[in-house]
Amino acid sequence: MASAKKKQTAVKTAKTSPFSYSGENLNHVAFPMGGIGAGMICFEGTGGLSNASLNHQPNIFSQPATFAALCVKKENKSHIARVLEGPVQARKIYGPQAKGMGHRPNGLPRFDKASFSYRFPFGTVRLSDKAMPVKVEITGWSPFIPNDADNSSLPCAALEYSFSNSSPKKISAVFSFSSEKHLTSINDASVVRPALKGGFVFEHEPPHEKPNHKECFAILSDDPATTLDCRWFRGGWFDPVTMVWRHIAAGDSVSNPKPYPKNETQSRGGSLYVPFSLQAGQKKTIRVLLSWYLPQSDLRINPLDKKDASSSCCGNNCSCDEKKKTYRPWYAGRFKSIEEVSTYFMKNYDSLRNRSEAFADCFYSSSLPAPVLDAIGANLSIMKSPTCLRQADGRFWAWEGSCDTNGCCHGSCTHVWNYAQAMPHLFPVLERGMRETEFFESQNEEGHQNFRAALPIEETSHNFHAAADGQLGGIMKLYREWRISGDLAWLKKVWPRAKKSLEYCIKTWDPDRNGTLSEPHHNTYDIEFWGPDAMCSSFYLGALKAASLIAKDLGEDRTFYDELFTKGRHYLENELFNGEYFFQKVQWKNLHASDPQKISSLGSSNQYETSEAKELLKKEGPKYQYGEGCLSDGVLGAWRSLIPRK
Repeated sequence: MASAKKKQTAVKTAKTSPFSYSGENLNHVAFPMGGIGAGMICFEGTGGLSNASLNHQPNIFSQPATFAALCVKKENKSHIARVLEGPVQARKIYGPQAKGMGHRPNGLPRFDKASFSYRFPFGTVRLSDKAMPVKVEITGWSPFIPNDADNSSLPCAALEYSFSNSSPKKISAVFSFSSEKHLTSINDASVVRPALKGGFVFEHEPPHEKPNHKECFAILSDDPATTLDCRWFRGGWFDPVTMVWRHIAAGDSVSNPKPYPKNETQSRGGSLYVPFSLQAGQKKTIRVLLSWYLPQSDLRINPLDKKDASSSCCGNNCSCDEKKKTYRPWYAGRFKSIEEVSTYFMKNYDSLRNRSEAFADCFYSSSLPAPVLDAIGANLSIMKSPTCLRQADGRFWAWEGSCDTNGCCHGSCTHVWNYAQAMPHLFPVLERGMRETEFFESQNEEGHQNFRAALPIEETSHNFHAAADGQLGGIMKLYREWRISGDLAWLKKVWPRAKKSLEYCIKTWDPDRNGTLSEPHHNTYDIEFWGPDAMCSSFYLGALKAASLIAKDLGEDRTFYDELFTKGRHYLENELFNGEYFFQKVQWKNLHASDPQKISSLGSSNQYETSEAKELLKKEGPKYQYGEGCLSDGVLGAWRSLIPRK
């Protein structure tokens, strides 16, 4: 959520944020807003919007020319107008893509000072300016309601602008919110049209060959005094924004809701205006609701589409055969149009906000230290990022993370998502869906799991190693999901597939049934460990313990799992522990597996193609082993599992 230094204080009440940023520390504050798998737009520490990643993929450098403004009128016409943001961040002037050119509308006057604080999922910016007789507070948020995955997956966000008259006299003012068209495919041919009451929509008609690829972005205000301008001045260079600012600075409330005819050049953007007055000490809040609707994508990732599973075509964002199914977001299966999305958000606004605030009140009333709450809140925000997708049937799917303009490492990677703890406890229905993906679509009849799920979720290839820590971790997580849900029917449905998975793990990595993983086993380091190691074997013991407990709950014989667990635990504690930490016994001879030179690995089909690599193998054994070193994930499976301490 931010990498800058933070001022941290004790949590005094549920409504108090312990995290505050100001000055240079605002330079990299970008607070994610949007639903789970629905796309993201960030609320910046200075009050603006950025990182508009709405088209089913990251777009971190997106800096939409979207800004709110306030004009306080004076009797002598010397009105005071400011963009409702703090000073422009240095990164926007000399950032990695700005190239020293700045960014529209950076040249417009802003408030002198800004500060940012947050209580996830709410971020708050406070603005002040000596020339302004009003105090300004902006709250950005989007629904985040534990155990309500659907309302937490809405393609929506809101900005609440609160104005307090700090002068001794009545003031008259005009609030405005203006935006250029900024979605990925929105272009000069896109229409700016009114939507519902008090708002406008950027609408991009799809190309003929892709009739479902319609893109819409709505900006609405529920204030009854709202007027619309869907006819910006049409000109080159900075003419449109310049003319918009002329209206703002003059204190106009432009009412021009009728769009230009479709056969003419379209407006580059749209604005809404809300005139209001405040008595001394009086306060007013204006809500701006943002919604988007992009019901289709070109995104499809499945190695089965190509003979070569390592083909770059299906490694990241991929536009494959149009006849094949591509990713559709959850909201496309729930809503038919941008109007339905916006209407639902507006109608249920108060309820969604109150329920989201109830979560924040509960979370931040914790007695945990502020740095711990900060870390947890920052990680929760990932669910609102383009790292996460949720397809039309409600199933969750994710990247390992996000690069600047594309997802990084596809497929809800089992060994990477082993670390995630928030979703199974806050949105357990989504986590159970991940178990179903692992044990059904991603697992073959032999029990081998492809640790990277296809998108859309469907059967995929099985021509590479299974990931030991990921596959074994899934069995532990199956028991966790059963404990959280209490859904016996669901457990009975998945358990036969999980047993087959565990059988595969034993046969492949512990064929002699010693209770440790001795055969080469692929893992989260994108390599294979050779010989028994504590890290992956701790996952093995955790999976055996989970299997034993599930068998007990289902009235099945658990003897085999218990005996193997006991043998493995004894080996780890006596053979893989040096009195200080757990380690690995590197072994690559006298195994069931073939020579390391014949085992494929990530990066190349053979890690020992060169003469010097072969010599190193003879001298030290297989590459990348941790041996007697202390690994940071040394007994991660014990953290994940239910292994008793004694």
